[in-house]
Amino acid sequence: MNRFWQLWRTSTVRLTATFILIFSLFAILLLAFITWQSSVQIQRQQADEIDREMRVFQRIDANQGIRALAFALQRVASAPGPGVYYLGDASGQFLLGNVTDVPANVLIEPGIYSFDYERANPFIDPPRGGGPDRPPKSGVAVVRSVELSNGMRLVVGRDVVERRGFSAIIVQSFLFGVLGIVLFSVIAGGITARRVLKRIDTIRDTSTKIMSGNLSERVPVTRRNDEFDGLATNLNAMLDRIEQLLQGLKEVTDNVAHDLKTPLTRLRNQAESALRDGATDETRQRALETTIAESDRLIQTFNALLMIARAEAGAPSGNLSAVDVSAVVADVAELYSPVAEDEGIVIETAIEEGVHLHANRELIGQAMVNLLENAVKYAKPEGEGQGRITVGLRREAGRVLIEVADNGPGIPAEDRQRVLQRFVRLEKSRSEPGSGLGLSLVDAVTRLHGGTFRIEDNMPGVRAVIDLPGA
Repeated sequence: MNRFWQLWRTSTVRLTATFILIFSLFAILLLAFITWQSSVQIQRQQADEIDREMRVFQRIDANQGIRALAFALQRVASAPGPGVYYLGDASGQFLLGNVTDVPANVLIEPGIYSFDYERANPFIDPPRGGGPDRPPKSGVAVVRSVELSNGMRLVVGRDVVERRGFSAIIVQSFLFGVLGIVLFSVIAGGITARRVLKRIDTIRDTSTKIMSGNLSERVPVTRRNDEFDGLATNLNAMLDRIEQLLQGLKEVTDNVAHDLKTPLTRLRNQAESALRDGATDETRQRALETTIAESDRLIQTFNALLMIARAEAGAPSGNLSAVDVSAVVADVAELYSPVAEDEGIVIETAIEEGVHLHANRELIGQAMVNLLENAVKYAKPEGEGQGRITVGLRREAGRVLIEVADNGPGIPAEDRQRVLQRFVRLEKSRSEPGSGLGLSLVDAVTRLHGGTFRIEDNMPGVRAVIDLPGA
């Protein structure tokens, strides 16, 4: 019983029960209408037959006389069948027919009547082999009575027992049909509800395993390609994304711990050296300067994290507005030209003028700064040769492409997506300056503006491309 109530509380079972009720009610009403219409049609057909036969007899009486009418009436009355016939004189006395007893009101007032009768006619029920006569047949008749032109009374009708038997068969078929519809609906609804609940239970069991800590579980997908498979596919994609995020969070935690441990350790050591007995003013001065420098690095790291979080949350610092992207890119390239020259690197530009976008100027500028800082850091070709950085901006097929390319050692193809994650650095020793947040910020800013960020092979070096939708 508890199992039943548990099933009844599910929306699937309730919806199935509602569907069964509506379908059964509609089917029952439809069958009832068909049954009623069949009965009405039989009655109408029987009434039409009575009227047609009455008109034939009246025509015989008018054209051929009473003798021809009596002969025709006796002939049809003697034949087996449901017909009911009575001919009486002006006073209503029986003359001929297969019914000898007709209610007085039927003979007095012409019209349509229904009454019980007994059929006893020597032409229809003769004695068998000297034995007793057959008992008279009884029944219910529907008749029409008329007064002929000579004053005689003519009654023509039909026995309705046969019609009622046929109606009973229709009603019986109706009841069996209703029973079959209800049983079929219950069975079909039960099978449907069971299949739906089974698929839902599969999803629930999978989610239970995932909540217990097994993040590798996935919802099974069948080959039916139905809505449950679509839901399972979306859930699996969501689970894959969650697993990737958790794995990234683990890597970020490890990298943050590593990147923050070193400067904090240096801060502690410098502070400790400044507090030792006999420390000179010069030592304390260097300790304070180192402390400020390390603090600035930590602040930059946390500012980058905060900016990435705000960009990913869709809340940039400042509202989006019309921005001259050409001017922003040109300004950043000009700003880093002296820095690149100090490193022996040449910056070349190919910037299309007059490109405007609905964007955040600060974030676009920060993304360009990060790209150029990375390019300056790694745009030194292996062996002999001059480092070269190319900064480009152009429109292409309704898009705006910002490119920063260098001729350095490049990034392996398998690492080009991984470097977009936070704190990911291809330099394993992590001794080089930097926090591994630059490209993550560029990717977040690009996605905030509805674009995509990708890293391509520049042969040699890499080409970083910010692909934004045009205005």
